[in-house]
Amino acid sequence: MPPCGPPAAPAERAEILDDLRRYLATAWESFDRPRPSEPHPDAELVGRLGGALPELPGETRAALDDAVRVLEASVSPSRPLFLAYVGSTGLETGVLASALSAAYDANLATAAGAADLLDEQAVRWVAEFVGYPVAEGHFTSGGQTSNFTALLAAREQALPGAREHGVAGRRATVYCSDEAHHSVVRAVEAAGLGRRALRRIPTDGQRRMRADLLRAALVRDRAEGCTPVAVVATAGTTLTGAVDPLAAIADVCEREGVWLHVDGAYGLPAAATRTAAHLFAGLDRADSVTVDAHKWLGVQKSCSVVMLRRRGPLRAAFGHEERYMLHQEDTGNPVDHTFEYSRPFRSLRVWLSLRVHGADRFRAWIERTLAHAALLADEVRAHASFELLHEPMLSTVCFRHVVPGLADAELDAHNERLARALQADGRVFLAPAVVDGRTCLRVCFVNFRTAPDAVKTVLEVADELGLALATGSGVTGAHL
Repeated sequence: MPPCGPPAAPAERAEILDDLRRYLATAWESFDRPRPSEPHPDAELVGRLGGALPELPGETRAALDDAVRVLEASVSPSRPLFLAYVGSTGLETGVLASALSAAYDANLATAAGAADLLDEQAVRWVAEFVGYPVAEGHFTSGGQTSNFTALLAAREQALPGAREHGVAGRRATVYCSDEAHHSVVRAVEAAGLGRRALRRIPTDGQRRMRADLLRAALVRDRAEGCTPVAVVATAGTTLTGAVDPLAAIADVCEREGVWLHVDGAYGLPAAATRTAAHLFAGLDRADSVTVDAHKWLGVQKSCSVVMLRRRGPLRAAFGHEERYMLHQEDTGNPVDHTFEYSRPFRSLRVWLSLRVHGADRFRAWIERTLAHAALLADEVRAHASFELLHEPMLSTVCFRHVVPGLADAELDAHNERLARALQADGRVFLAPAVVDGRTCLRVCFVNFRTAPDAVKTVLEVADELGLALATGSGVTGAHL
């Protein structure tokens, strides 16, 4: 067997790093403006990507060049008019932190020295930014893992011994709104409670969970012998950006003695703004909260935070003794408080970004994206070819292109085709969605690079492509 090759020589390292610097500079410059069209990989690159496993060493700089070509021909949420889903936005400080953390490869599952102190500080900073009285928190791989972590902690509180004996025939329930993210469903399933344990509570005219119906469901379930495990309120639903009435839900949870978790993966950073802070009243009463830093805080995927108002539940849910991971006296390892084992130094991205930019700049950026949504909603109302499907609460706007003479089902199909045409075109990248049974176009503003004058471009391009589809002329020219 041939020996492993040595690391690159200093001169070659310097050349590779020079290439990387040039690639990053070019990418960052390209992110400052929308793309004129969506690029596609050329036939030569596609052919190489179908090749067999290489047995012999290859040239590093050529491989790096191909990697950049792949990324250039891929969809990137860092671009100013990527408005689909809830994207990350590629802060440059996050790139620097990612490179450093990958180079040092610290593992925060066990004691990692100064990295542990920075990790704790980053949790405190995020909590202070959104206004949550954190006692303990950890960075995770994403909102799914953060929500699951909180639910497992809540399960052990409501059903002591469940992690050892299982639910053991006990009927448990979890509550969320009609618009809650599917990660809640997955968490309930993975926690062994069964999907039928989930209670979807109807929403009000603002698409928020109705606290009165929540209380009625809790009382009814208790009377039928069920044990409520948790209520999951959403602080910014993925579909429309609705924020559940946290204070009213907290009243119900306190009265009924039920764990309150707030899924703020997307929307919770808006709690730091003057415009939207009032929507999050009652957040400080939640037992646990989730924030995805790779959404409105702009760092690269994946980087989420789960935070708890008191110490103890995480250790009760995850603490363990293993011969390969010894404890010093009563001091546990970080993994005794988390669902994940191998834990990369995710918090460095948030820490460096907050350290460099400061909280005020983040607040201003979030305020600006809130203003983008309000501006787009106004433009939709004023435009004869578009229909607004909800009043935006945060930075998400759902609307549809209207063609006179088309029935509802035909309009649904038209807007589905239009969304796909917009994605193929590439000037504006958004996604289709369904609101109240109607297929529509959905945009979510979270990118600090999106300028106010680009907001009108959304409707201009959508109307251009929509009219082409409606008249059967197709999309012509450079934007085929």
